[in-house]
Amino acid sequence: MRSADGIFLARPERVPDGRPLAVKDLFDTAGLTTTYGSAVFAEHVPERTAEAVLRLERAGWATVGKTNLHELAYGVTSENPHFGTVPNPLAAGRVAGGSSGGNAAALALGLAEGALGTDSGGSIRIPAACCGVVGFKPTWDVVPLDGCFPLAPSFDHAGPMARDVGACAALMEALVPGFRREEPPALADLRAGLAWTEHADPGVRARVEAAAARFGELVRVDLPPPRGIDRLFMREVADVHRDLYARESARYGEDVRIKVGRCLAVTDAEGAAAEAARAAYREAAARALDGLDLLVTPTLPCVAPRTPRPGPGDLDVRETLIRFTFPFNALGLPALALPCGEAEDGLPASVQLVGRSGADAAVLAAGEALERALER
Repeated sequence: MRSADGIFLARPERVPDGRPLAVKDLFDTAGLTTTYGSAVFAEHVPERTAEAVLRLERAGWATVGKTNLHELAYGVTSENPHFGTVPNPLAAGRVAGGSSGGNAAALALGLAEGALGTDSGGSIRIPAACCGVVGFKPTWDVVPLDGCFPLAPSFDHAGPMARDVGACAALMEALVPGFRREEPPALADLRAGLAWTEHADPGVRARVEAAAARFGELVRVDLPPPRGIDRLFMREVADVHRDLYARESARYGEDVRIKVGRCLAVTDAEGAAAEAARAAYREAAARALDGLDLLVTPTLPCVAPRTPRPGPGDLDVRETLIRFTFPFNALGLPALALPCGEAEDGLPASVQLVGRSGADAAVLAAGEALERALER
């Protein structure tokens, strides 16, 4: 059953008992239309369900619908030329973020308790920030991506979204065998690093710095932005789309067609140089995180931006919205986005907590503790 509200692209005829779950329409679901947000796959009905979805359903979550997304997960606004723009429930005329925008909107409207998304450059955390909900990008390769359409495989992550950190942790328990939640620590016992707030709008900076001040010890960290790694991302996108684009480029939306065309122009030499740049960035990040329990940054440098000009608006805001999220896709580190108070235009700011590889439970526990502190 199709839905044309801009949020759900397909809904089951009958929803089984269980906690309501929204699933990004990038994950295959047997017997239920799965479009990947693309006109090319508008009538695609998979025979098998993605492993991550199966794990959640076995744990008592019930899929209530497949959510709209930026076409083929390659964008940050969830303006989909084929299936409509995902609305931002907090503010008309603002983007919902992407590419998992339908998930964030469904959560903000109370249409689901949890959601399963993907994140290749910020696609869980950006819409979570824009819509005032919580999104968690786990350590790379912790949550399986079998049965999920790829974007840039070494940057792609699957992970949970919810209205609070505790629900994200519950989703992780279902998604990752052996995952164990940790008790929220005393924030006073944690040593955190703070980075990049000087590059955020004043209201966002104030809210993020106030949240960071809740930790017992806070130090400024000099972590430069990654340089040149985007060429590796682009090369991987090109490899995913090379054959499909050759056959179906006319059915791609304008902004994705432009971006994929640019990706196809990346050379072998540029890809190799970007691989070396990522290795160097891993070393720089390890030095910056040494001796810290967490790194704290803004999730976005701004609140949800106004819907861009008509046309492929993603191209106008993409670099701004991935500025603080993409580095942790390049590094594969766990990163949590949660709202931290009103900023510009009365819209929520979002703070990002980042941990070392494999420290997913610790990041979520710290997030729960911070969330409780911010509610007081």
